[in-house]
Amino acid sequence: ICIIFTRFIKRFCKIGILESNTTYYVRSFATNANGTAYGNEESFTTDIIIESNPGAGVTFDGYTYSSIVLGNGQEWMAENLRTTTYANGDPIPNVTDVTQLLNLTTGAWAHYNNGSQFGNTYGKLYNWYTTADSRNVCPTGWHVPSIVEWTFLFDYLGGSGVAGGRMKSTGTQYWGSPNLGATNESGFSARPGGTYTVFPQGIIGWGSNGVSGSFWSSSENGTDNATSFMLSTHYSFVNFPPHNNTSLLSIRCLKD
Repeated sequence: ICIIFTRFIKRFCKIGILESNTTYYVRSFATNANGTAYGNEESFTTDIIIESNPGAGVTFDGYTYSSIVLGNGQEWMAENLRTTTYANGDPIPNVTDVTQLLNLTTGAWAHYNNGSQFGNTYGKLYNWYTTADSRNVCPTGWHVPSIVEWTFLFDYLGGSGVAGGRMKSTGTQYWGSPNLGATNESGFSARPGGTYTVFPQGIIGWGSNGVSGSFWSSSENGTDNATSFMLSTHYSFVNFPPHNNTSLLSIRCLKD
């Protein structure tokens, strides 16, 4: 509620509950016996309010993951997946031969550049066939999110143009410099696990651990590709490069 006094005019105005990250337009007016006169239109945009609280977490394949509960109702793992089994206990093959990886149509995992030292910090990397397996690569009661569920997260964080910075862990302990725009306001604490990338254009190779991190969705994107997204130390937006299903990317699980 606002009350504005001037020498000749007393004005009262009442504003209801405002939505975060929304642009509002206002225009003053005054009415007397001679009619109504209007002032100039003004606008203002409300700040983004992100609610993030610790979740109960989940223990899976001998490791306990922390989680966050956001104001949009989603509960996310706050760490990259590192399991070597499906939810039913069946093993996921560790495939280190890149030629073999290129020919797989079933699930597999590997450490970045086949270096086990990366696993504790950045989690493991998985091909898309692992995410599509009915045995579930995530713990029981959790799942690999669809692109619709990822987009629901990005929208809650202000849109894909800024969501990356609000998802990235801060500083340069895990990310290489400059880690632009990283605030981790969401508590998502994204880390750059790198990739083994097979682009539709035929470009193949290990991506930059510490510089970028790519994450699978469960949503297919054509015959041999699936929808994924990438975060980078060089920008705060969310990028959506296409990845072949045989690529190795990070996984984050979402609670059912």
